[in-house]
Amino acid sequence: MSRKKPTSGTVKKSADGEVLFDQLKRIAQGLGETFAPFCEVVLHDLTDPKHAIVAIHNNLSGRKIGQPATELGLARIADPNYAQVISNYANAFADGRQAKSTSVGIKDASGTYVAALCLNVDLTLFQGLQSAIGQFVSVDAQNAPRESLNPASAEAIRARIDQFAARRATTPRALNAEDRRLLLRELKDSGCMELRRSAEIVAAHLGISRATVYADAK
Repeated sequence: MSRKKPTSGTVKKSADGEVLFDQLKRIAQGLGETFAPFCEVVLHDLTDPKHAIVAIHNNLSGRKIGQPATELGLARIADPNYAQVISNYANAFADGRQAKSTSVGIKDASGTYVAALCLNVDLTLFQGLQSAIGQFVSVDAQNAPRESLNPASAEAIRARIDQFAARRATTPRALNAEDRRLLLRELKDSGCMELRRSAEIVAAHLGISRATVYADAK
């Protein structure tokens, strides 16, 4: 007796499905290993919604293989036009931990959703780090002393002198004695006078002697 062979279309569809899910499992594994331990990666089989979870890596939600599809999976099953990629949406684990999730729907050749690959990032640690880093980098600008860690250069000293003179609608060499004393006080407070040869630089730019610079700086 000759056996009746199944149609080639049926065999091809079954084989394609197995290959697809085998590849998706490898992708889920790779993502899980890359983003461990902060990101849960779950593969859903939407052709079997009552037992949808077929792979789970970095299990943060406490779910198990064989559990049913989520509301998002059921929505895709019901509507092939449902968004294929939904990224970075707010979510939460059963114990209340905040999460950021991304869900990618996978369609077959006919345009029917057959799988979903989901990533759920536990934000708890990152929120703690964000708070700690925010505290670490905060500065008290209100009560900060006038100080700069950037060493002054000759160009910076000349620029400060030019700016000072410009505020008085004059030129550096036309500054009177009182303005020069105010200028030298500003340069001293900003650390510019700590630069090697600073007195010589100031004297040359103002057209005065170094002795006058030292006298005005007192």
